[in-house]
Amino acid sequence: MVGVEQWADIRRMHRVERLSIREIERRTGLHRETIRRALANDEPPKYVRAPGPSKLDPFKDWICEQLRLDSRMQSLRLRELAVELGYEGGKTIFDDYVREVRPRYLVRRTFQRTVYRPGELAQCDLFEPREPVPVGHGQTRRGWVVTVELCFSRVIAGALVFSKEGPDILWGLSRCLGRFGALPQKLVWDREGAIHAGGGRPTAEFAAFCGQLGVGWIILEPRDPEAKGVLERSHRFMRTNFEPGRRFANHLDFQEQLDGWCDRVNQRTHRSTRAVPLARLAEERTRMAPLPARLPAADRRFVTASRRSPTFASTAATTRSILASPDVAWRSGSHSAR
Repeated sequence: MVGVEQWADIRRMHRVERLSIREIERRTGLHRETIRRALANDEPPKYVRAPGPSKLDPFKDWICEQLRLDSRMQSLRLRELAVELGYEGGKTIFDDYVREVRPRYLVRRTFQRTVYRPGELAQCDLFEPREPVPVGHGQTRRGWVVTVELCFSRVIAGALVFSKEGPDILWGLSRCLGRFGALPQKLVWDREGAIHAGGGRPTAEFAAFCGQLGVGWIILEPRDPEAKGVLERSHRFMRTNFEPGRRFANHLDFQEQLDGWCDRVNQRTHRSTRAVPLARLAEERTRMAPLPARLPAADRRFVTASRRSPTFASTAATTRSILASPDVAWRSGSHSAR
């Protein structure tokens, strides 16, 4: 085999000194076919060791068979099973091979742009602010925003709540639909605990809410955020445009700023539709059901710490009660406390 130095010298003699192959053969003592190969090869010669047998080789077909049966099986679990069958090789070579062959057995999902009909769907979700929401007197609470976006017009609305319980979420949902001024045909939710009862079925509270409004629902499959991509993109925009640089005096100020932000966003040209959401909402309302004269009663809960013997005041009467629990939940819809 010709070394790198000798390969370079042969090419120099032929290209710089203009020597013939016969003369190079006389000077170097190399066979003329060796000289021709050195001149034809533009890369310097290097020694490449022939691949030897690997401890993984007997298990490659077995790994492929396991991935064919379950393409999501973790590499760690595959390696544990292989060790039980006698595998004595290393972790890195095993994991690298699994990573290389796994894509062959994954079921590829196809995507296409979805076209929505006016008044057909509204996507719903919960958005959690990064920071706790001030509630006055130097106190803060963890909050969520019930967000609803009409898929055709891309008009968005949000309502701040302080729990993920059914009454709070339905109150926020009712408030958002009231801001739209009309009802879509179906509400799209993921498997939120207060919405999904299991097996793709709605909770009794959510089903009763939809039944009173005369709207349907779609509960998505688990781990499928792309199915609610319209609202997911709006959540990313809220994260980068609504939250930064804002300060809130209390939860009422948060809601007021959120309403103002939604109003401004709904008047801008939407990147996907190339239209102003409010302008498309005017068209969409012609296909949507009108709001009922009275929306379903949805209680909003306020939970606060109290003394052992709190006093509750209402417009009707003053009630004194001694409670065993230091927490009091006030339900605004029913005007009751517990």
